[in-house]
Amino acid sequence: MSSSRTAFIALVGKPNAGKSSLLNRLVGEKVAIVTQKPQTTRTRITGILTKGEVQLVFIDTPGLLKAKDALGRYMVKQVRDSVADVDLAVLVAEPGPELSKADLELVENFRRLRLPAVAVINKVDTVEKKESLLPKMAALGEAYDFSHILPISALTGEGVEELLSILLESAQEGVHFFPDDALTDQPERVLCAEMIREKLLLHMRDEVPHGVAVVVEEMKDRPAEDCRGGEPITDISAMIYCERDGHKGMIIGKGGQMLKAIASEARQDMESFLGVRVNLQCRVKTKEAWKSSEVQLRNLGFR
Repeated sequence: MSSSRTAFIALVGKPNAGKSSLLNRLVGEKVAIVTQKPQTTRTRITGILTKGEVQLVFIDTPGLLKAKDALGRYMVKQVRDSVADVDLAVLVAEPGPELSKADLELVENFRRLRLPAVAVINKVDTVEKKESLLPKMAALGEAYDFSHILPISALTGEGVEELLSILLESAQEGVHFFPDDALTDQPERVLCAEMIREKLLLHMRDEVPHGVAVVVEEMKDRPAEDCRGGEPITDISAMIYCERDGHKGMIIGKGGQMLKAIASEARQDMESFLGVRVNLQCRVKTKEAWKSSEVQLRNLGFR
């Protein structure tokens, strides 16, 4: 008779290494936002994959960075706490002959905690000759006693099935902590707020998005009988907080066109994820220096 098994697995690495893309690929659904800009993830986002008797709980962490303000300190703490609480870590590195400073700091954490770990070199779809990965694989092998070192592409899926097999084998006997059909532990409000923030990251210039926070203030289902066409609608009201009045104007755009584009694209993602029509209303408000205030961070949900 088979027994249930589980493993908590942290995905760690430097900013923009592809941790969120890998999480989404492993889980099979988009539970973490993905952009080409670094430091997209701000909190520990949990993705859940249950295959038969095995449940893998993935923790996607912010990229390890030097803390410059209260938000930065919060993000660094998220990484350190995540690594301390798991059964296995997956170091997500990028192609290139040398390990980054962030990679080396994470390896040092593994060593201090005597943590079992796997290393992957992501984005191999960008590499013309696979043998160019050998120096990086050798450097990883010298840096730590990784059980496996694999080249993968979270974008194309190359090598991900092999990685998943290794992760499934790492699970130990124990109860499943989440329902077998769960994909994430994040509330729907948080996921919807992250979808809006993703569109802000994609549309806005570099200096704007990282000074932005999004809070879904209201999320209410409207029954089918109250809706035109007889289909239920979910009404969502969101507030976008920025640090400067000048940024507020840029987010809204001329005639409101930028905010309209951001909201329209976020609404499509929400409808796909929630499986219902969505009426999304977004507003923008200035909250100066919110990233530097512990109180403001707590008020905005960074706990």
